[in-house]
Amino acid sequence: MALWQWGLLLLALVWALQSFGVWLQMRHYSDVFKGITQKFTDGYVGTGAFHGRFLKKGAIAIVVVGPDLIVRRILTMAGRSVFAKFSRHEAFEGMDLDKLRAEPAIFGDKEPGLTSAITQAVAQIDRTRGGEEPSLRESLANAGA
Repeated sequence: MALWQWGLLLLALVWALQSFGVWLQMRHYSDVFKGITQKFTDGYVGTGAFHGRFLKKGAIAIVVVGPDLIVRRILTMAGRSVFAKFSRHEAFEGMDLDKLRAEPAIFGDKEPGLTSAITQAVAQIDRTRGGEEPSLRESLANAGA
């Protein structure tokens, strides 16, 4: 085989591995989200994402608050690869949503991606509470879950 054919074969192999990794990560995200929606049937769920460019880490945050607007769960996933997993942050559970909204940089200045993702998740909760987006219960009912 010619050199360009080996290069093309290598490119196809790397693309297939990346596709498999993305599929695994999406399955993991789906499993985590299903677990959240089964455990917490009332309240609000917000998700946010930060898409890292070049060498910056990407981040996803899931924030769950109860009807009393107290944070029940914060899950984050950050990294540069498809092998990143969600981490639970129990230290922030029980925090008031207003405090999280006022101070979204709960992980410090070294994690701007997580701060952005948490800000987006809180904004989604606010839109849901304002009636701009359906609640978790309505979304699940519409999806037939």
